Amino acid sequence: MTETAVLRQRTHQERPAPPRKGGLLAGLLRTTRPKQWVKNVLVVAAPAAAGELFSRHALSRLALVFVLFTACAAAVYLVNDARDADADRAHPVKRHRPVAAGQVPVSVAYAVGGCLGILAPVAAAWLCGPAVAALLTAYLAMQLAYCISLKHVLVVDLAVVTTGFLMRAMIGGLALGIPLSRWFLITTGFGALFMVSAKRYSEAVQMAGKAGATRALLTEYTTGYLRFVWQLAAGVAVLGYCLWAMEEGGVPHASVLPWRQLSMVAFILAILRYAVFADRGTAGEPEDVVLRDRALALIGVVWVAMYGLAVANW
Repeated sequence: MTETAVLRQRTHQERPAPPRKGGLLAGLLRTTRPKQWVKNVLVVAAPAAAGELFSRHALSRLALVFVLFTACAAAVYLVNDARDADADRAHPVKRHRPVAAGQVPVSVAYAVGGCLGILAPVAAAWLCGPAVAALLTAYLAMQLAYCISLKHVLVVDLAVVTTGFLMRAMIGGLALGIPLSRWFLITTGFGALFMVSAKRYSEAVQMAGKAGATRALLTEYTTGYLRFVWQLAAGVAVLGYCLWAMEEGGVPHASVLPWRQLSMVAFILAILRYAVFADRGTAGEPEDVVLRDRALALIGVVWVAMYGLAVANW
């Protein structure tokens, strides 16, 4: 490629992308990443595991917590995109984000993000109690620190993203006053680390020889190290789940079959199936992996059914 061609390519990448059709509200909505809202369904994890999900009070409280957590996540996305607007304009993909493309002014993104970041914890303190408000505040502080500096720190970046998933799983229990099992926390935390590190490993594999095509920190990791992390996390998640499933708490079950213990088979199969995509370097967003693979989705349905039967003591 000649020097002139290289210059033209750089100019094309650095030029801001033309604003997409749609107004300011549409741009703000896109900036909040609606596709990522599915992650916040984890707020039902603790109540579902405790068998306290299907009451009117629980459903209404969890719906409120889902909205509040989504608002906090949206605030982080808005602030992040406003802060990274200049860098995103030089990126071949991120340049199409509403803030980088000029559809949403940087000042508006900061303002809306700031309002959401203040209103969500305040509403949580008023409607759900101080514990939920404190967790949302901690989530916001951690994620903003991640946007500013922690995403450039090796290992800490993995821990922060993993903790974000763990907070989602904890907040539903806090909102309903449900004690959180230590095995639930271990399984959820290391399960999240497994998916996060598998995604990083896949990104590292796909960007081999394409420096600068994705997050810069990936050049600091080796694929061997990321493989070690997701394998370690998978092992601890499986061990934690098995100990959790075997723990009866001194209460004998009266169900037809030991569904709680049998659910270990489905859980382990799900981890092994997910690891296939991690090993290939194709484990991107967790929701995309599950929805794309019918076998994995089917295993997930079987696991949910088994655990549901265990909770119902059927």
